[in-house]
Amino acid sequence: MTKVGLRNAWFQVHKWIGLILAAVIIPISLTGSALVWHDPLEKALNPERYALSGTSVLPVARYAQAAQARLGPGERLQRIELPAEAGEPVTVRASKPGKGRPQRLTLFLDPATGKVLDTARSGEGVFQVMHVLHGSLMVPGVGRQIVGWIGVAMLVSSISGLWLWWPLVGSVRRGLRWKRHRNLDANLHHQFGFWISLPLFILSLTGVWISFPQWFAGFEATQAERAPGGPGRFAAPLQLPLSAVAGAVDAAEKAAGGQAVSVAWPTEKASEWTIAVQPAAGDTVGEDSTDVKVAAADNSATVERGAGEQPKTLARLMRRIHDGNEMPLAWQIIVFLGGILPAALAVTGIIMWWRARSWRAQLAQRRSAVAA
Repeated sequence: MTKVGLRNAWFQVHKWIGLILAAVIIPISLTGSALVWHDPLEKALNPERYALSGTSVLPVARYAQAAQARLGPGERLQRIELPAEAGEPVTVRASKPGKGRPQRLTLFLDPATGKVLDTARSGEGVFQVMHVLHGSLMVPGVGRQIVGWIGVAMLVSSISGLWLWWPLVGSVRRGLRWKRHRNLDANLHHQFGFWISLPLFILSLTGVWISFPQWFAGFEATQAERAPGGPGRFAAPLQLPLSAVAGAVDAAEKAAGGQAVSVAWPTEKASEWTIAVQPAAGDTVGEDSTDVKVAAADNSATVERGAGEQPKTLARLMRRIHDGNEMPLAWQIIVFLGGILPAALAVTGIIMWWRARSWRAQLAQRRSAVAA
């Protein structure tokens, strides 16, 4: 195949990926951009959750009592987390066991008073919708796999787009010229496409990794440390008296010598509390906290590894790169643009295709008129 023929083949691949998948690429890209700024946008959209009266912290059992009073029939407390930073609320998670994935409820409490500031159910709220849309296109069951294959297509699109951008003659500097075409949309497509091609390739690859972890399992050196999946993931929390919370927390704090900063309830699969304890000098949840397992039957405590010492797997790194979490601001901005620009490329690509289609139709009419 000649160089021109290969270029035409790449053009067809690039064109049809963009045209066929534009309707799903745009929402996936835009929601990804918004989720980069999850925390500041969350505070802006839900200010009532951060209307705190102070920074002092109450005993964990007080938060459990306040949250329990707001639960509906069949709902059970599942986890309490103290603020990770000053100015954040206490979060309490509850669930309602049933067939399949349980219904979840999150309560936001004032750390100083224990007052419930706001509640949010699973599937509700702007960010929850964006998370589901970005991760599965709101398609139950196979949605994550669909998004994964779209990621594969975007990998191919980024490679083919860079190939098509590369000038047939002249240096790379020729490709960087603004006026490669007389139409604004075409020039925008060429320039945006070049500058975002490498970040888009990285974001697509990491997205595929997240969607199909089994494909890349061989690259993980710490497979045995990963948490098991399966039915245990949705094990129902045990319904225990509130007095049991205070006893378990007291046992954990004595065993680890500090203050409890998170409490996970025993479940039908594991009848023990998981309590993260931080040295008393700490004011917020940090990486120096220690996990303590407390048996629900007799409050016997076993100190385990630090809660902050999560296994450093490639899968965790891929997720950080993909969503920008705990990454430098410069990369977060790149991830943000990596969502905005592909959406713009989809729009400009459709405009270019429609114009070319109209031009070919007009050319065919002129040829028919000449032949007649």
